[in-house]
Order: sequence, then structure tokens, then C-alpha cells
Amino acid sequence: MTGSFWTRLRPAVWALVTGISFLLSSSAPSLAQDSAGTDAAVVEAVAPAADESIAPAPHLEGTIDTGSTTWLLVSAALVCFMMPGLALFYGGMVRAKNVLNMFMCVMVCVPIVTIQWIACGYSLAFAVPSAITMDAGRNDDGSNKPPLSYLGWDPSLVFFKGFSEADPGSSSYYGKIVTSGDTTGAAPTGVPELLFAMFQMMFAIITPALIVGAIAERVKFSAWCLFVVLWATLVYDPVAHWVWNVNGWLFQKGVLDFAGGTVVHVLAGTSALALILILPKRLGYPKGPFLPHSIGWTLIGAGCLMVGWFGFNSGSAIAVGKDFLPVSGAVAVMAFATTAIAGGAATGSWMVAEWLHAGKPTAIGVASGMVAGLVVITPCAGHVSPGGALVIGLLGGVVCFLGVQLKQVLKYDDSLDVVGVHGVGGALGAILVGYFVIRPDVSGMAQVMLQFTGVAAAGIYGFVVTMVLGLIIHKTIGFTVSEHAEEEGLDVTEHGETAYRLS
Repeated sequence: MTGSFWTRLRPAVWALVTGISFLLSSSAPSLAQDSAGTDAAVVEAVAPAADESIAPAPHLEGTIDTGSTTWLLVSAALVCFMMPGLALFYGGMVRAKNVLNMFMCVMVCVPIVTIQWIACGYSLAFAVPSAITMDAGRNDDGSNKPPLSYLGWDPSLVFFKGFSEADPGSSSYYGKIVTSGDTTGAAPTGVPELLFAMFQMMFAIITPALIVGAIAERVKFSAWCLFVVLWATLVYDPVAHWVWNVNGWLFQKGVLDFAGGTVVHVLAGTSALALILILPKRLGYPKGPFLPHSIGWTLIGAGCLMVGWFGFNSGSAIAVGKDFLPVSGAVAVMAFATTAIAGGAATGSWMVAEWLHAGKPTAIGVASGMVAGLVVITPCAGHVSPGGALVIGLLGGVVCFLGVQLKQVLKYDDSLDVVGVHGVGGALGAILVGYFVIRPDVSGMAQVMLQFTGVAAAGIYGFVVTMVLGLIIHKTIGFTVSEHAEEEGLDVTEHGETAYRLS
């Protein structure tokens, strides 16, 4: 019954739909024309005649490159995403009784460094009117030579007062554009400086967090918080100024560091070594059972770090010179490609080296090799070719594997291999970029030696200042917990919590 009803009704429905479609298609042009004419009339009646003597606001002139700005927004978020990735990476490698403490030591860097960066860190690192300068003069081509600077300071950047005005004509306009990475003749990048400051803040946050892996399972949380704010101010900010500020003395000498091999990884590695040498080892080290409680977490953390690293390296194209603009252009693409290539290559070379050394490849080795490759390519990312990245990654996996083995020979307690991966890997990459660089055209042994100078200057400074800070903290409030607290576990003794409740 129902079937026969719909059989009889179908021709009528089809005819109705066909008729409506014909009417709409035949009337559409006239409707569109009438609408367009009406809209034009309304606009002509309501809008006043344009006054050519009134210049439009800068953000309406197209001074903001929306593509580059969007990519840097995404990149900053990706670098921020590396923080929980690092917490998982480190947290999986410690014992279950210390996992929350490890998470806390990593994540507490977010509030501490954020406040420090807004208050004074950005001014110390990136202010162009610098506090300590020398050697002003003229370049060989007769142009003015900015003074070499060793520390920045600009009162307008303190607490970000320089980004507090809504008027585009104000010098404190929040949308003012940052210029390219050129000491002389810098050009607008099309990216607001406020976004550049936020992107760099993510680097400042994650760098001290890398260090805590070296002293995991024995560090006092309150002492660590104090150390982070002092280290960020006295170590990270000055070296970031030297290497990344257009007036910085290492920048002007020509030291290349695309995304932080020297500023981030060498500083973290040498600072970690300083703390290792002055602080007590873990109870029972090296004979005790210091087994990772969740290798799966470490693998997930390594994957999160690799995802974030694409923003870490590719976003660093914000510092390119005017000849390589736009920011989200070819250099960013090259940095993305070299990051992927080196990360994968080092994962494989570490795995093979471990296989040959121990007879079996391990999941921890795969995770460590991946991070090692990302560390090694960081200073090189936008400077080397894909083929160069492949060689750098293969070398990085093997060299960092050997660097980690040093602690077995020298008997120092680097809990989570910060020195072997970040210190050795960062230094290797910072030096190799001098040999493999294709942009700018400065490769050769002279550039290699210049890179070595940058690594040595940053490494020695970071090591010495960190040792002083560590000794002061350890001799006053104590940098490490008591033996009883270490035995019971830092989750309970430092935070009153446990990671797992099995009942």
C-alpha cells in the first residue's frame, strides 16, 4: 500500500522540484543585479568622499604580513606545547615516587619565567638601546656601525610598557612591527614585535626546564624555583643578547645560531654540568636500581617534543635578514625540512649505535636519539641544505650516544642525560653549521672557528655563573633534599601527593 502511494507521488514531486529550479535559475541574474545596484547606491549615499589628505592607519595599509604573523602565532604555541612534552619525556624516566616532582619542576618554569620575562627579561635580551656597549664606529662601506653590546636595557620594555597603547601612531602601539635581523639597514618583517617577544618568551621558559633533568630525583623544589629566576636573569638573558640581538657582540662577529644551539642547548648542558659537579649524587648511585617507571610516557613526550620543535626551528625564521623575507617563506620551509630530516636520521643512527654496543635496541634509545637529532639541527635549521641535515643528524645520533656513555666512565650523576644530549648535541650542531652552512655564504674553517668561539664563550660563561649560583643556594637554603626525603620520594615529601593510587 505504502509502496504504491510513493510510486504514484514520485512524478509529481519531480515535476515540482524541476519547476522551482527553473524559476530560480532564470531569475538569479536579475536579482543579483538589483542587489548590486541597491548596495552601490546605499554605499554612495552613506559613505563620505575619501579624503586623500588623511593617511590610513598603519594596520590598514597592509604593513602586517598576515601569513608570517599567523605562522609565528602557531610556532609560539608549538614551542609552548613542548613544555608538557618535556614533562612527559623526563617524567617517564624517573622512578614512580618522583614523577610529580619532575612534572612540577618542568612546569613551574612557565609562571616564573613568564613574570621575569615581562618584568625585565625581554629588555635585557632584546633591547637595542643597550646598557653595556663599546666599539662604535663605521663599517668598511662607510655606513654607521652600531656599538657592540653585552647587555640590553630599555625602560619602555619593562613590564611591556612599550606595547600598551591602542593608537597606531604611538611609539608604544601594541601592533608596531619588529624589524629584520640586520645590524644595519633593517627592514620591517610584517610581524608585530609583541608577538616576537611572546615567541622568544617560550624559548626562555623551556631552557631552564631542560637543566632540571640533570639533577632529577634529588632537587629541593623551593631551591629550584629560586634558581630558575636567578639563572634566567643572569645567564640566559645576557647570552641571548650576545647571540640574537642585532647589536650583540657575538651576533655582530658573525656567529650563527638559527634557533638556539648555543643559547638554549649549550647553556643548558654546561649549566647542568656545573650543578652535577657541586651537588650530591643520588643515594646509591651508580649501583642502585634507577629504572624508568614509564618508558611509554618518555616516547610520547619525545613525539610531542618533535611536533613542537617544528615551531621552535621554523618559527625562528623571524630573525632572518631583509634579503630572506618573508618570515614564513623559503627559509622557514628549509628549517622545517631540515628539522624533520635530522630528527629522523639521528633516531636511526642512535638506535644502530646502541644495537651494536648493547646487543639490543631500546625504546629509551629511540626517544633519546630523536631528541638528540633535534638538538643538533637546532642551530643549523635555516642555514643548511637537506643533504647537510641528513649528515648532521646521522653524526648527531652517534656522537650524542657516545656523549651519554661518558657518565659511565667519569662517574658523574647526570640523571636524565642532559649533558650528553643537550650539551654535546648543542655544541656539535653549533660547530657543524659553520661547515655546512649555505645561507649566508660564509662556510669554511674560518666560520667553524668563529662558531667554536661562540660555543666556548657561552659555555664557559654559563658554567661559571651557574656554579656560583648553585653554590650560593646550596650553602644557604640547600639545593637538594635530605636523605630521608629522597628515600621516601619527592612526590610525597615536596608536594604531599602521589602520582598513582592503586587502591
